[in-house]
Amino acid sequence: MSVGIGLLTDVLLSGTVLMLGLWVILTADRLRAAIGFLIYGLLVALVWVRLGAPDVALTEAAIGGGMIGLLVLGASTRLPPEPPRSPGAPARPRRWILHVIAAALSATVALGLALVVLGLPEPAPSLAAAVAAELPATALENPVTGVLMAFRAVDTLFETVVLVLALIAFWSLIPDAGWSRRPDWLPLPHPPPALVLLARILLPIGVLVALHLFWIGASLPGGKFQAGALLAALWALAMVAGLARPIAATERLVRVLAVLGPLVFFVIGLGGLWLAGDFLAYPEGLEKPLIIIIEVVLMLSVAVMLGLILAGLPSADTAVRAPKARPGTEGQP
Repeated sequence: MSVGIGLLTDVLLSGTVLMLGLWVILTADRLRAAIGFLIYGLLVALVWVRLGAPDVALTEAAIGGGMIGLLVLGASTRLPPEPPRSPGAPARPRRWILHVIAAALSATVALGLALVVLGLPEPAPSLAAAVAAELPATALENPVTGVLMAFRAVDTLFETVVLVLALIAFWSLIPDAGWSRRPDWLPLPHPPPALVLLARILLPIGVLVALHLFWIGASLPGGKFQAGALLAALWALAMVAGLARPIAATERLVRVLAVLGPLVFFVIGLGGLWLAGDFLAYPEGLEKPLIIIIEVVLMLSVAVMLGLILAGLPSADTAVRAPKARPGTEGQP
């Protein structure tokens, strides 16, 4: 009975995800597409749960369904409306053709991946046994954290570097006269009292949940990325509710925090050359303390970088302007 219910749940979930993905691609309404994309990310998180990958599900829910969805939703509401076509203007190309092409390409990629997975030999080649045999040396019980911080630490290091580069690219869009200005995308002019109350209640609880996610990452699903993403989301909530002011790109503290994680990770990796004979190798007996240090600073860096991206950019009309002269003072020094 339970097998039948599980199979029915998987079929319904898979069908809903596929239909929603096609709808997001084919719909012409930008706002509806953004909302559908946000829901799509949350459903994909449920798919990862059904596949037995809770670590990936947490990341997908926080970043794929939450933060990216929020960015897409905000961008869709700020795009200027399309101007109406005049009677004598040439007809616009049919955009549904582009939507169909995008859907066909997506379906082709999905079909190719499905064929690759279904074509794997039985049993599929895996390094799980080798990783499990070496996992006790890291003093970590969670194999996902062990793989990320030990067996593929170089990949994890470069993933954090990519976040720094993404923040730099994002800040490159700031107008020249707006560098000293605070972003004004998230804060509401008059936040509803219910939203302010909700933010005041959720912020301390959310911080405790983030710290819990971070600490249990050594033995259970969780870790620095999930905790950092949650802290960034709480920061965004505080900015929306007016409980915290967005930070300008010129603030030195946030710049230091953004690069602190990758920098400490790289320095500890260099130390492994002298103390353990290889880059990002941990000296015997110091594996877990060094990994905890790396994870703490990476959690802070991830939270700061994602929060700064969520805060948005200063608007073009918030650039520094010369103050207007008071009436009757024109020409005076």
